[in-house]
Amino acid sequence: MMKLNTSHALLKESIESYQEKVNELHKVIFERTGAGNDFMGWVDWAETYDKAEFERILQVAEKVKDKAEVLLVCGIGGSYLGARAAIEMIQGLYSGNKTEVIFVGNTFSSTYIAQVLKHIQDKSVVMNVISKSGTTTETALAFRVLREFMENKYGKEECKERIIATTDKARGTLKALADKEGYETFVIPDDIGGRYSVITPVGLVPLAIMGVDIKKIMAGLYDAYKELNTADLSKNPAYQYAVCRRILQNQGYDVEMFVAYEPQLAMLAEWWKQLLGESEGKDGKGILPDSANFSTDLHSLGQFIQEGKKVLFETILEVENPTEDLLIPTDAENSDQMNYLAGKSYDWVNKMACLGTIEAHEVTGGVPNLIISIPDMKEYSFGYLCYFFFIATAMTCYMIDINPFNQPGVEIYKKNMFRLLGKPTK
Repeated sequence: MMKLNTSHALLKESIESYQEKVNELHKVIFERTGAGNDFMGWVDWAETYDKAEFERILQVAEKVKDKAEVLLVCGIGGSYLGARAAIEMIQGLYSGNKTEVIFVGNTFSSTYIAQVLKHIQDKSVVMNVISKSGTTTETALAFRVLREFMENKYGKEECKERIIATTDKARGTLKALADKEGYETFVIPDDIGGRYSVITPVGLVPLAIMGVDIKKIMAGLYDAYKELNTADLSKNPAYQYAVCRRILQNQGYDVEMFVAYEPQLAMLAEWWKQLLGESEGKDGKGILPDSANFSTDLHSLGQFIQEGKKVLFETILEVENPTEDLLIPTDAENSDQMNYLAGKSYDWVNKMACLGTIEAHEVTGGVPNLIISIPDMKEYSFGYLCYFFFIATAMTCYMIDINPFNQPGVEIYKKNMFRLLGKPTK
């Protein structure tokens, strides 16, 4: 399903030399004995997820589709990045979907929320609010404003059919409000953290409403769970990737640039940055996750990558089959001097740009390149890719004695912000 090409990685150690360490940590992951083990529900989620709730997601999505000219997804971090990454990867940026999705609750920008309100004024709106506690500031403020808008527009009774809450099973302010108002609710599992949650109702509810085949996502997740449940480095590309990251950091590369050649993968890169950044960046350790979209960013970042300070390596996500392709036409006048490409496909040109860039960066620039290949940008591939990165993240973090499942540093800015806002203390 997925392949890792390390032939351009400029590794100075062999991947196989880490086999003994990987054997040890593979047991830690699948037996859930490591740091943060109470947040490892994702490990076997492909088998243990609530099948009845999954069917209810499909039923609710079918029911609200006709009401939704606009789907508002109200959440921040893992409560929106995964869903947005999946929707854009699978459906593209201009899919023609009759439902428009707008992501809110992920910023304090007054201009943004005001413009969203103006944009949806005369549209039929459904909202999925996602928060385990209900008190995440960005999300709670946006939900307050948008709930008022919807109640004024539709009335409280109709809002029962238009507002869906994904939250804690039993507690929290959002759960209490949803029960009081009669909203449909779905559960955020206690043992799966936000950045791993796209495979739960957190991601599946908005995906299903947008018409994404979530059964195929779960099929890809299941196959990855089965196929990547091996410590054998010759058979597990996710663990190979995890080891390569450690080798390359040992060689002095402290920045990893995630590179895609498809614009619809830009938000997947943002999701990947949260996954690696929050999981690994602790105790003065870790690799800084960065991203770029080529060939676009070759005209801005390319100069630094080629000839700047050697602080980064690239991880390229290669898509073997594009969602769509088209042929380059012939121009009788050939004024742009592009006739040498007439009859070729756009995707072929894109792939040649990728090969030429790898050669430039690796051979001339001395920049290591890892290449992860997926067959396409469809649902099954997304589900498989999620598990690939989940298990690779767990392995690569445990290799440097980091808890992959907490984010204590995130709380510091919140404490400072609450003090400046004058939030009452209990």
